[in-house]
Amino acid sequence: MQNPLAGPTRRKLMAALLTAMAAPSLTKQAFAQAPRPVGPAGPRFGYDDVVARAESMSQAPFQPRETHLPPEIAQLDWDAWRVIRFRNEPDPIQDPTGRYKLGVFHLGHLFKNEVKINLVVNGAAKPFDYSPKNFEYAQAGFGKNLPTNLGYAGFRISYPLNSVKTFDELISFVGASYFRFLGRDQKYGLSARGLAIGSGNLDNNEEFPFFREFWIEQPGQAGEKITVYALLDSPSLAAAYQFDIYPQDETAINITVSVFPRVPVKRLGMAPLTSMFLMGENDRHMNDRNKYDEFRPELHDSDGLMIHTNSGGWLWRPLKNPLIQEVQRFRVNDLSGFGLMQRDRDFKNYTDIELAYEERPSYWIEPSHDWGSGEVELIELATKDETADNIVCAFVPDGVLEPGKRFTFGYKIRAMHNGLSLHKLGYVTETFNAPPAGLGGNEQVMADARRLIVDFTGGELAYYLKHPELVQIVANAQRAQVARSFLVPNPKIGGFRAMIDVKFEHETVGTIQCFLQAEGKQITENWQYAWRIYNL
Repeated sequence: MQNPLAGPTRRKLMAALLTAMAAPSLTKQAFAQAPRPVGPAGPRFGYDDVVARAESMSQAPFQPRETHLPPEIAQLDWDAWRVIRFRNEPDPIQDPTGRYKLGVFHLGHLFKNEVKINLVVNGAAKPFDYSPKNFEYAQAGFGKNLPTNLGYAGFRISYPLNSVKTFDELISFVGASYFRFLGRDQKYGLSARGLAIGSGNLDNNEEFPFFREFWIEQPGQAGEKITVYALLDSPSLAAAYQFDIYPQDETAINITVSVFPRVPVKRLGMAPLTSMFLMGENDRHMNDRNKYDEFRPELHDSDGLMIHTNSGGWLWRPLKNPLIQEVQRFRVNDLSGFGLMQRDRDFKNYTDIELAYEERPSYWIEPSHDWGSGEVELIELATKDETADNIVCAFVPDGVLEPGKRFTFGYKIRAMHNGLSLHKLGYVTETFNAPPAGLGGNEQVMADARRLIVDFTGGELAYYLKHPELVQIVANAQRAQVARSFLVPNPKIGGFRAMIDVKFEHETVGTIQCFLQAEGKQITENWQYAWRIYNL
């Protein structure tokens, strides 16, 4: 599975999105026709207009995007592309509050597919046309011979998140169906996507839907939100989106989606997230074998998958960087939420002054209605590169989406700090692994076994430290065998340390899970992990 934003320059590209600017784009005429401009005298443009476009587009054959860039744009390297600046005075959004500002990304470098951008002002939708005069180019005379219909690569919206006098990037849409957004005191890390199709296939047959067109709506007088509509396309389907974006300490987006399949779609990834996990405290044994020569202890945008179901409670699955691709699927019938979280917020565990991994957001997704039965799918790809997104998760509903039938769903996605406010149970702070015996001791190490060590804190755990005998560990495994487990108080964190010795089969992924209970009541979230013994 290839990520179109992954590669040696990904981290540089994402850093550039904080400073680079861009321009509008035209698709094929069949899809470039903007809905008839309307205003106070007629119906206001809205989500239903985009839904009608998506349904009509799904009934026609898929039209791939055609890229015909002038040589000077097609040949832009990283350094030349990132210094192109958009002139946003006056600001195209015409926000009456003056708090939202639009920036557009110029085509070039890795972003060579144009998207069409429209503005909805006073209820009327009209194209936001490209002109080289809208940009500042570092090279003298560079933009003089560019065509007037060149187009845009994407856009971003800025807002005074952290200071009333400073505009910070709030959200950006650029590349396929990727978007990223921030809350207060956060820096970009993981990404969200519109949809995923065929993720996790070993035949590299994944389909990457993309946004063809956007409509950015002028905010109201209160300015509490800004709305973006989007038209998504792919060979298998078309879809309409409404993003209601609420900037705040933990920025929230309410998303409504209408999907119109062209062909039967068997495994649709709803609300997909993409992140990076190179190394952490839980997989240092694997990293030693990968021979990383690195001064930083940990490198990751997210460190765990969290899932909440009404029947199963709260699950925490630490992420890892496997030696080969692994896919784990969690059956759910009553999903309440899931997300990729950056729980570790301690600078000393990263020691990276520039990239500040401890400030990366967590993205938490809450369905706005019952999504039915399905699986939360977690894909972990092997990587030796911190610029590659190697973690993907999404909800995959049961059944097949049939052509001609509209499929709708909605959800809220939040840019949280660590997500610890979501429940009041004890939670996992660290996961380690080691040989199932102490160093230097006489104890014989069990063959094909590993000791998984889990630190729990929070909730009521500090209360039970005075009577640790009341707390028990409940552990089990699938495709592996729990040889023994034991629990010790850990007053340094106000909690307990659970240790589980597990015997594994070679070349088989075994899953281990545990939680703590006291007086017959579960008092922590469920910890789950996957481990594999490789024949190297």
